[in-house]
Amino acid sequence: VKVVGEEIGRILPENLAPIQPQTAKPKVILLLGVNGTGKTTSTAKLARYLQQNRHSVLLAAADTFRAAAIEQLGIWAERLGVEMIRGQYNADPAALCYEAYQAAVKREIQFLICDTAGRMHTKTNLMAELEKVKRTLGKQDPAAPHERLLVVDATTGSNALSQAREFQSAIGLTGLIVTKLDGSGKGGIVVAIQDELGIPTRFVGTGEKINDFAPFDRRAYIDNLL
Repeated sequence: VKVVGEEIGRILPENLAPIQPQTAKPKVILLLGVNGTGKTTSTAKLARYLQQNRHSVLLAAADTFRAAAIEQLGIWAERLGVEMIRGQYNADPAALCYEAYQAAVKREIQFLICDTAGRMHTKTNLMAELEKVKRTLGKQDPAAPHERLLVVDATTGSNALSQAREFQSAIGLTGLIVTKLDGSGKGGIVVAIQDELGIPTRFVGTGEKINDFAPFDRRAYIDNLL
C-alpha cells in the first residue's frame, strides 16, 4: 500500500495555489462537460466557494440549448444573491459570454463563471462552438478564458478519460472538477487523467449540498484511495 501511495503521490502534483482574481479585468472561468456530470450545480458551488473567499461573482448561463439548465442556474443565482446573464433558448453561447464579459467589466466583477452546454464529446460542431466561445472571450482579454475546468463524474471511470481527451484537444483544459467523489469512494480517474494528460484536479464535489465542494487535497485523496 505504501508503494502504491508513493507512486500516486509522484503522479499527482502538490496542492495548487487557489484561483485568485486578477487586477483590473474579470477572471473568466469556463465550466465544460457532458450532460449529467453535475456541471450546472458545480457552477453554483464554485460561485459559492468564491463568495466565501470574499470575491464578487457574475454567472453566465451559456448552456443555451437546455432550457432546464438556464432555469436551474437561475434558481441557484437567486439563492446565492448573484447576478446571472441569460439569453434566449438556443441563443449563441459565444455572444452570451461576450455580453456577460462586458457586464462583468462594467460592474467591476472579479470572477465571471460561464456554464457552457453539456456537450457530448463526440459532436464535432459543438466542440467548434466551444472554440468560438474561447476566441470571442480572447478578443476581450488575450488570456481569457483563464480557467477551463472540465466537470467529470467520478463514477464514470474510463469514459471520463475519453471526455478529458476530447475537451483537451478542443479547448485545452486547466483543471478538473470531480463530482460524486462521495459515491464512488475511489475516483481513480483523478490519477488517470493527471497521468495521461497532465490535467490537475482543482475541486471536488462530495455531495448534493451547496457547501459539499472543496479544493482538491492531494494527501486526503491518497489516504482515501488506499
